[in-house]
Amino acid sequence: MNAKTLALLALLSAVPQERAPLPIVLFLSDDHGQGDATPYGAKDVRTPNMERLAAAGMTFTHAFAPSPSCAPCRASLLTGLMPARHGAHVNHAQPKPETKKLPAHLKELGYEVAAFGKVAHYNQDKLYGFDHYDKDGSAATVRAWLATRASTKPLLLIVGTHQPHVPWPEETAYDPAALTVPPSHVDTPETRAFRARYYADVTIADADLGAIYDLAREKLGPNHLFLHTSDHGSQWPFGKWNLYDAGTRVPFFAVWPGVIPPGSRSDAMLSLVDLLPTFVELAGGKPPEGLDGRSIAGILRGEKKEHRDRIFTTHSRDGNMNVYPIRSVRTREWKYIRNLKPDAEHTTHIDKARARDGVGYFTSWERDGKAVVARYHRRPAEELYDVRSDPHELRNLAADPAHAEALVRLRAELDAWMKEQGDPGDPSGK
Repeated sequence: MNAKTLALLALLSAVPQERAPLPIVLFLSDDHGQGDATPYGAKDVRTPNMERLAAAGMTFTHAFAPSPSCAPCRASLLTGLMPARHGAHVNHAQPKPETKKLPAHLKELGYEVAAFGKVAHYNQDKLYGFDHYDKDGSAATVRAWLATRASTKPLLLIVGTHQPHVPWPEETAYDPAALTVPPSHVDTPETRAFRARYYADVTIADADLGAIYDLAREKLGPNHLFLHTSDHGSQWPFGKWNLYDAGTRVPFFAVWPGVIPPGSRSDAMLSLVDLLPTFVELAGGKPPEGLDGRSIAGILRGEKKEHRDRIFTTHSRDGNMNVYPIRSVRTREWKYIRNLKPDAEHTTHIDKARARDGVGYFTSWERDGKAVVARYHRRPAEELYDVRSDPHELRNLAADPAHAEALVRLRAELDAWMKEQGDPGDPSGK
């Protein structure tokens, strides 16, 4: 091979090669915290399909929801903006009509965007401009659509299951007596019975995940990115509608054959608000400026290991329920929580709704766990937790002089972030 040929080959190798459009699949579960998945160390629940994803790709250990409530979190995922900026502060609210949404970004890059099941908040899906939407998120429905799909455009497919959102199935194969009750809960027979039902629903969600994962591999071939996460934590006291990790820390798996090493783990801190810019970059575009989300494409490709150094989360209210606005900032070491209405009583659909949603076991807490119930209802203005030594966030250190520096620093960070966001605190003004 002569020098001229070698020079030409070197020149060609230096030219960026155009990548084929990447099919992307995102599977969303509903109300499922990270702690209730076997790849994260859970012992009582069975999630074999999450184990398959963990073995085939990357498990993210520090993934968080922007808000522990369905509409605000899903709007953040689909806009790349935090709730104060997209406008859906409260549950059941809609993002501002003028806010550009995920399908519009991907359509501009030549993609077809399809959604099945619970992707946005219930009937809000039609507001987001999907090319195709079906409220049925079953694998059979997705398969039927893929079988007749005529488009040759690259595909972004999002499938959402309703599990393990309440009501949980009454029939369960889990033995209540054999389960471990989280230390933040009250260990009663009623709690165990409901926890067995919850685990049954987690296992149903896991089966739904496995069906969509198999379908994606069958129909899209090996060169596609498959992601799985949840919108936020489960509907237990101190979980959903709270800014403790039980409400905001979510499972997150990424499988990309040939790119992501099988069985790998990442401790990069990410928020679900990061998904939109990630999809834009992977689709060949440049994430627009002004988003709150930041692309994790570099993490997925193995080009980076670090992403964020802190996570901000917000909760405001759920209609006339949960009127208890909260804001927080979390680093790897600390969680600072600000309760904006500390004189109010924290209540949720658990203690104020139907028996099937939580009253069925919460009355046993009122009977046998008065100290826990008091902590559930009444919160101080500030909370500070060392999440390394106290992962269940049981010991509030906000009044401990030994940790005053961390309190002052995180308090100032949250102040600055809320100001930057234009966050009014309680958007109701009440």
